[in-house]
Amino acid sequence: MINETDIVLDKTDLQILRLMQDNARISNADLARELGMAPSGILERVKKLEQKNVIQQYVTKINPVALQQKLLAFIFMKAADGPGSDKTTSELAKIPEVQEVHHIAGDDCYLIKVRTYDSASLMHLMRTHFSKIPHILNTRTTIVLETVKEQQQLVIPEK
Repeated sequence: MINETDIVLDKTDLQILRLMQDNARISNADLARELGMAPSGILERVKKLEQKNVIQQYVTKINPVALQQKLLAFIFMKAADGPGSDKTTSELAKIPEVQEVHHIAGDDCYLIKVRTYDSASLMHLMRTHFSKIPHILNTRTTIVLETVKEQQQLVIPEK
């Protein structure tokens, strides 16, 4: 397993990451052209970034409205086993509607991001899934009325 001290990124790596984050479908030839390098050199660098777990996966971002998943909610949870419990987090992570699970500081243990079709499907999710996780003591749900900005992109530093 590679840890963070094993990851050293140079200026070219950061440029590759910036271009790939903007367009994950960019070809090696286009990357090479942008950076003035040989495609074989780019391919080798991308493979190393994947092996070091810097590039973790390639995804397609789908508009949730296209799938009728119009309700976005954040749920604060307090659990008897406290933050860091593998059992509670693994149970939460198994639920398909759960997009994110975060351990948090403060009164609650977890912050969960979920997407559902509507308030009825959110209630169903809470009754059929969350209520069956034994250590959850209580929840507080915040429903999003409008999303102004939502992104997965990271700020890639200039070197």
